[in-house]
Amino acid sequence: MAQAYVQVTTTTDSRPEAAALARSAVAERLAACAQLVGPIASTYWWEGEIESAEEWMVVFKTTDDRFDELASLITEGHSYDSPEIIATPVVAGSMDYLAWVSEQTEPGGDEDDDLDEGPDDTGDNVPVE
Repeated sequence: MAQAYVQVTTTTDSRPEAAALARSAVAERLAACAQLVGPIASTYWWEGEIESAEEWMVVFKTTDDRFDELASLITEGHSYDSPEIIATPVVAGSMDYLAWVSEQTEPGGDEDDDLDEGPDDTGDNVPVE
């Protein structure tokens, strides 16, 4: 069976917390990459009231089989009582990029790898089975 990939999102109330979650997930090889987006404006229901807040989004790129461990890391390191943790399936992508995601999320990978090194994208896009 072909490897399945997901993009996982969460939001936090500060850039430092978002950065810490991103760094931790990549260091633990639970995500190949984590991107910070923000600040963003969020509107939501909380404890019977409509709230608005400035938040930071973290987008993690990982494999489906690393999701449970990534969700646990996010939950444990998050300041929210009920953090957003949503996994969206990747249905297609660059073959080279997805291979890189698989390599970088292998448990027990080389700890000396440069966290800034990314894939050499050739532009070959393929559906994920």
